[in-house]
Amino acid sequence: MLAVSSRFVTILGAACSLAIVAGCAATGQSNQAARSCSELNGATVPAASIGLATRGATVTATQYQPPVATAPKTHEGYCKVLGDIAPVDPQAPAIKFQLNLPAHWNGKSLMIGGGGYNGVPAKTTDLLPAGPVDKPDPIGLGYATYGSDSGHQLADDPANPGKFALNQEALKNFAYEALKKTHDTAQYLITGHYGKRSQVKYFAGGSTGGREALAVIQKWPDDFNGVIALYPAFAAASLDLQFGRITRALAQPGAYPNLQKRDALYKAGMQACDELDGVKDGLISNQRQCNRIFDPATATVDGRPLRCENGQDTGNQCLSDAQIGAMKVFASDIVFKPPVGSGEVRHAGFNTWGVDLGRPAGDSKLQATVNYLNLGSIAPAYPMPPNPAGSQSVPYHAGFWDQWVKYFITQDPAYNSLSLDPTQPGTWRKRINELTRLQDINKTNLSAFADHGGKLLIAHGIADGLVPTRATEDYVRRVRATMGKQNADQFLRYYEIPGYGHAVSTVFNASWDSLGALENWVEKGVEPGPQVVADTAGVPGRTRPLCEYPAWPRYAGSGDVNLAASFECVRQ
Repeated sequence: MLAVSSRFVTILGAACSLAIVAGCAATGQSNQAARSCSELNGATVPAASIGLATRGATVTATQYQPPVATAPKTHEGYCKVLGDIAPVDPQAPAIKFQLNLPAHWNGKSLMIGGGGYNGVPAKTTDLLPAGPVDKPDPIGLGYATYGSDSGHQLADDPANPGKFALNQEALKNFAYEALKKTHDTAQYLITGHYGKRSQVKYFAGGSTGGREALAVIQKWPDDFNGVIALYPAFAAASLDLQFGRITRALAQPGAYPNLQKRDALYKAGMQACDELDGVKDGLISNQRQCNRIFDPATATVDGRPLRCENGQDTGNQCLSDAQIGAMKVFASDIVFKPPVGSGEVRHAGFNTWGVDLGRPAGDSKLQATVNYLNLGSIAPAYPMPPNPAGSQSVPYHAGFWDQWVKYFITQDPAYNSLSLDPTQPGTWRKRINELTRLQDINKTNLSAFADHGGKLLIAHGIADGLVPTRATEDYVRRVRATMGKQNADQFLRYYEIPGYGHAVSTVFNASWDSLGALENWVEKGVEPGPQVVADTAGVPGRTRPLCEYPAWPRYAGSGDVNLAASFECVRQ
């Protein structure tokens, strides 16, 4: 057992013996579990037990959460633990963390990643990204779960989620250091509470959390046994530069397509590409072929040209030449000449044709979220309008770029982000190179993680309009090239999900038991067999096979189009 403070031992001993492996509430007595939980309040973690520099950590609040019997999201009660990890710099914000200690512990722990610029505690008691809706959440499976806000608090200035980067320690915490600090703090508390270490440790996250998942195995390869990275924004700073290029294109006069125009573009793509997988089913599975054959300048929608007459903006059922040009920027790579500081030479463009980048939402809350996370509802401008969810918003990329320019690059809140050309940054090149070295999580030799038996699952929606699926493809190809495909296959699987957007979709909203697949691989040595993903929104209950990249699901020629069994994974 790790050494713990004398006060920590005393308060735990009052509730139960540390020798009880199953945890303080193993007797099933909820009052004892609640008492044990309350007595954790005020416990401390010494700085020496945290692998990076801090001034230690303190539990600031605890609350016992009673059992829930509503299937399938049941649990047997847990202790919600909140705390602060103190920074070295007194001017830096604390890292605020949440740890959940189940009454009946399975001996394992799961760290959860964040999203966007973070600033709020990771969702440690909810469904995993694209997780299964028909099974208990991790805490209901007995996992001790935990996560943090990455070391700053969005509530301090909600309109400026990137402002924390003015402080160097807060910037490093966001980049990756908070991950190690939170991991070590949580593991110390878990060990003290249950009387033994976590026997198996997992990490799961999507988007920024997906980047964090890759960060922990690249920087601390022995800390986790298995990792799930969903739609990972791995080369975060290089992606920010792509955001800037797209934002500047959309800000040009007449270049921004509104929701109705994007609906027309979506329909044109679907009509041209839906049947490329062998069946008209409302999903594009052969996206690479769609990217090759579709041209918005010559495409049709409902039998009429998608391009407006003479390229002029003549209404919402067509796209002008300016709008077509902006969407072609969205679909293309940004090339770095010379390479940026992290070594990246380009960052992929987005799958765009037949992709839901925002459409009229009606009463759909999911569609409203899709719109917000993609191209929003108003054009980028200077000064950049605020970007709150649930209201008129600029493209998510534009708000992200604006914050990165103001607070990460120039550190000038009044700077016009539209004036900075990410392909020719001039005097800002040196700073951009520094940020790419800090934020791009692009190491491709993962041998240290693989050598201790670590396993990695990556999945990405083909229709993601916020983190390019093609960037993840590029990263996986590079890992396979560095390590050799046979070696990579021993620890890595990458799947793509047709129709699935960034975290949410009204076309195909993914539900997949990634944690179950990872558990079987790590704990039982059972390699992931044929995986199936279910839809909860487009056609609720339909399924598709998860094909390992570069394979994609093609209709086998017969059978129910809503069943995975009617499709086969092909590579051609």
